[in-house]
Amino acid sequence: MTKHACLAALLAAISICGLSTAMAQPAAEPVTDVSQAASNPASVLGPPTEDGPVLVRASFEFHDIDEISEENESFEFTGVLTLAWQDKRQAFDPAAAGVSEKVYQGDYQFNELAPSWFPQVVLVNSSDSFEQQGVVLRVQPDGTQILKTKLLAVAKTKFNLRRYPFDKQRLEAVFEVLGFDDNQVVLEVDPQAPVSAGKLWVPQWIIAGVSMSVRPHAASHSGGRDIESALIASVDVERKPFYVSRLVILPLIVIVLLSFSVFWMDRASLGDRISVSFIGILTAVAYQVVMNDILPRIAYPTWINAFLNVSFLLMVGTVIINLVVGRLDKRGKHDVSHRVDLLCRWIFPLSYFGLILILFGVAFLLY
Repeated sequence: MTKHACLAALLAAISICGLSTAMAQPAAEPVTDVSQAASNPASVLGPPTEDGPVLVRASFEFHDIDEISEENESFEFTGVLTLAWQDKRQAFDPAAAGVSEKVYQGDYQFNELAPSWFPQVVLVNSSDSFEQQGVVLRVQPDGTQILKTKLLAVAKTKFNLRRYPFDKQRLEAVFEVLGFDDNQVVLEVDPQAPVSAGKLWVPQWIIAGVSMSVRPHAASHSGGRDIESALIASVDVERKPFYVSRLVILPLIVIVLLSFSVFWMDRASLGDRISVSFIGILTAVAYQVVMNDILPRIAYPTWINAFLNVSFLLMVGTVIINLVVGRLDKRGKHDVSHRVDLLCRWIFPLSYFGLILILFGVAFLLY
């Protein structure tokens, strides 16, 4: 055997021995990285429920109310929603992280990089649109997280126009956490949140106040027992009545009082008296048409409708009195017709103002 052949045989024998030894040894167990398991995204997708339901401190700051629509019973608003909660799974060491606070801002950073669960808030009474214009998430070393988002939305709210144009309305925006009932997530009003009207301004309305509250809300999409806690952000507004007053109320009062002048006119000129009364009636009808264009089509009566009807009926009453007086004069009962005119000179104005006061009393005491 040559020298090269002996060397090849020796190498082959060494290879066979190494392979058999490797096959005889058991397979090595995979190494588990504890830090990787702790940072597994699946472990932080749900709310932290170790100590019961997550307590989320919530507040909403109205920046502007763009429009109030009586026709649709809705209002358009912008503002900033703030949510604060603690998730100990997100606690970190500032020295190791090199920052005293982690900040995720903008849709990309928040949606793609933020590593934790957050309460997804929806507007329950959304009417037309719900738009998020910006988002910032701040994570503090102890796991406290503060989420701020700016919203532009239209919300449906119940209007009560029975006192129109002296009505007051409460505009409510109802927020709730989607997919979690109050056994998992509970909202509470942040006691440190500023609650003020600020620079809110709406044409033809007075901002009376801003308030926030939390109440239970039935929801079929809560994922549990169908009861969620909802944040109610409210704005109390009062209508400025001067527009309708100068357009309808004051001019119509003057016209009605002028129509009562027929009781001072000569009883012989019955045609002129009836003409004055019919002019007043047609004017009242014209004002009703004007108000139909201003007011939404609602089923219940309002103060302004009652006022127009009272004005209309009293001017119809002047026509009836004119016919009665003319009939008495034809029968030669001049003294009686004269006394009727004298009584109506006081009865009609006093009745008119008395009915207006009654309308105010009914509207403000019952509604």
